[in-house]
Amino acid sequence: MIATLIGNVLMTGPDRAVIDVGGVGYEVFLSTDGLARLPEKNSQVFLHIHTHVREDAIVLFGFLEVEEKELFLILKTVSGIGPKLGLAILSGMRVAELCQAIVREDIGRLTTLQGVGKRTAERLCVELKDKVSHLQGAGDGREGVAERATTLSSAPSGAVLDTLSALVNLGYPDPVARQALTVVKKRVGAASFATMQVEELIRETLRTLA
Repeated sequence: MIATLIGNVLMTGPDRAVIDVGGVGYEVFLSTDGLARLPEKNSQVFLHIHTHVREDAIVLFGFLEVEEKELFLILKTVSGIGPKLGLAILSGMRVAELCQAIVREDIGRLTTLQGVGKRTAERLCVELKDKVSHLQGAGDGREGVAERATTLSSAPSGAVLDTLSALVNLGYPDPVARQALTVVKKRVGAASFATMQVEELIRETLRTLA
């Protein structure tokens, strides 16, 4: 199964993009927000991938943040929500906002989402309330490249630079390594991130990239 893709944006459409990885173009479906935040054509991008296998096709769904992929997989556990509807739901609300609406059982807010009626909204609340509570504080991932760089440069140790160097030596492009480290920092918290050693940072970052 394909778990991640690192490649260049070849072209985009209303609901998908083609990512060129080593001369092979992968068609990847993304949320509306994900498509809007892709870098410009021929620029490199790192995507978390869910590989959906059907009898007649293998379909790839892409996410810029690991939290969005996690929520997508959780949504798919609800009866009546397939991958296309799950992606449509993510197109209508940011990760943290959607999880907050589910935990608070805000049926009115949930029914504003494409394809979500009252019964589906109720199922979301009943079945997912406990499963998504940890994602209520998830960052929406909308910061730009400059903000990502600031996030890392504010880390008070040389461990980050050593980790970046190690990841680049392993073959990961610098922007991808920086993005993965930013995800780690958001996941563990700034205080814990500042005290992590190189070995810990590499381990956690590789887990994010897996």
